[in-house]
Amino acid sequence: MAAESSFPDSFIDEDPQKALEALNEALQEDYDNAEWFCQRAYAHILLKNYSCAADDAKKAQQLKPSLALAFLRTGIAEYHLNHYETAHKEFTQGEQLDVSDKSFEVWIKRCEEMMADQTQNSSLDRTPVVPPVKYDWYQTESQVIVAIMAKNVAKDGVCVNFMEKELIATIHLVSGENYNLQFHLLHPIIPQQSYFKILSTKVEIKMKKTDTTRWEKLEGEGQDSNIKHFNPNQYPTSSHYTCKWDKMVVDISEEEKNEKLEGDAALNKLFQQIYSDGSDEVKRAMNKSFMESGGTVLSTNWKDVGKRTVEMSPPDDVEFKKY
Repeated sequence: MAAESSFPDSFIDEDPQKALEALNEALQEDYDNAEWFCQRAYAHILLKNYSCAADDAKKAQQLKPSLALAFLRTGIAEYHLNHYETAHKEFTQGEQLDVSDKSFEVWIKRCEEMMADQTQNSSLDRTPVVPPVKYDWYQTESQVIVAIMAKNVAKDGVCVNFMEKELIATIHLVSGENYNLQFHLLHPIIPQQSYFKILSTKVEIKMKKTDTTRWEKLEGEGQDSNIKHFNPNQYPTSSHYTCKWDKMVVDISEEEKNEKLEGDAALNKLFQQIYSDGSDEVKRAMNKSFMESGGTVLSTNWKDVGKRTVEMSPPDDVEFKKY
């Protein structure tokens, strides 16, 4: 087939792949044949190789600028690549070369319709969307933690400035929007010992307290009235605070334990769900077994762990050492 002087459309329509192979062979012998490049572009179009089709049709234009068919096939390839403005330009130039070919008019109208749709969609896309981001905060004896519920934040997508009584954070969300937070803190923190962590479901900002003062709220003007302190051996005497204090201690303990398991997000989520849905005995069993075993055992069986001290049980390839 390489020896043939032409490759009619009917031959290409019958078997585009076979025609493509024949044209490849022919162009190795005559690389300056504009018609063959134009016909190979047609074969590529039928095979939906639109980028290759555009390249071949443009090559045909360079070799023979008066070849209107090369502009038609360049335009068709660019149209299928969603380059409607480029396609429109190619069809317009081709129509000037051959006004008798009415297919140029049809394709120009198609391009104008698609360009109008793009313009309309672009106007709708510019409507600002406020990202639905929530945050919460809690505290331990030594830290105040702000948890921002933003999923899949990039490792370099968080900027946090810690100051003695102010926190400023900017988080670049997967939607492309920036989420900004600024707090004037109730009490001072130690900026040098404060840091943040990026997890799969949230960003945690951990601020180091200057002392064990229990914060009544996150923000404030710095008044020291009604300040309460953590006492590891005694709960507050008020029944109002006792109820909330118990829940907060359990929540904090579970949060700290789960942080040690964050390497396996799925397992961490399972443990959280078990704890959340479990009875009081299940929660006591999980807390006791985890704490007594140094984080190596997590049991939900209170009848078992409630009557004994849970020994450490590290993995087979890990040796536990006391320092």
